Amino acid sequence: MTTGDRATRAGFVALIGAPNAGKSTLVNALTGTKVSIVTHKVQTTRALIRGIFVEGDAQIVLVDTPGIFSPKRHLERAMVKTAWRGASDADRVAVIIDAKGGITEEVADILERAGKVAQPKDLVLNKIDLVPREKLLELAQKANEICAFEQTYMVSATKGSGLEDLKRGLASKMPSGPWFYPEDQVSDLPMRALAAEITREKLILRLHEELPYRSSVETTQWKSLRDGSVRIEQTIYVERESQRKIVLGEKGRTIKAIGASARTEIAEAAETPVHLFLFVKVRENWSQDPERYREIGLDFSDG
Repeated sequence: MTTGDRATRAGFVALIGAPNAGKSTLVNALTGTKVSIVTHKVQTTRALIRGIFVEGDAQIVLVDTPGIFSPKRHLERAMVKTAWRGASDADRVAVIIDAKGGITEEVADILERAGKVAQPKDLVLNKIDLVPREKLLELAQKANEICAFEQTYMVSATKGSGLEDLKRGLASKMPSGPWFYPEDQVSDLPMRALAAEITREKLILRLHEELPYRSSVETTQWKSLRDGSVRIEQTIYVERESQRKIVLGEKGRTIKAIGASARTEIAEAAETPVHLFLFVKVRENWSQDPERYREIGLDFSDG
């Protein structure tokens, strides 16, 4: 197949792993820009967020799935089912393991289940800068004994180590065909949705101890102004009045700090000045509302 006058290849690679294995950081590193939110709090990626990069004649679409864990709530079960569906729908599956954490019981379960997925699979050991090489080799061997991988890559998403080998390796395995997206596109996430994700990241980073991750952010207005800037209104939804007070902070200091941090990053992503206005509302039991699931890309029935 060709794009213009050259033969091309394109395909989808699903990234599967435990929470905080570094999938979102890896997506951002491979695409060279912010696509997925990155926090130290687990279970922050909720739906299938796609990052896109080009290597040679191949376009690789990375599907950053929610971290896989033992779900207890409806929302959590929907997230886990979404992750495995993403693996089944992709051309290849890359299982990401935190090399420092090793093969825990949780990781072993993921490896065993990944072995039952029909798609060809690659192993990506992440955070290798934190582990001696001999332990990496032992870890790779143990993982391959549980699940048969075609290739093993050792990378550090934060340091950039091994990323070029991973890019070339994934590109070489993509099926022949036209590219799915324009050459300069790095995500299929609409800007309004990306802006909401950025604000949600800042919210989690600021209040990770006080606020449950079951909060949501919606971009309710995106208006281009005559001077080229953009006015954005977003609503942060929480489940209780006590949580609303936490987000606002004393004399509104917390919400102002979250807004200032989010505004800077949204402006960089949108490549235009941004006027960001944040509102906090209580929406009781939103995590049991099918409409809210659709808004964040999950299927309520999966829970």
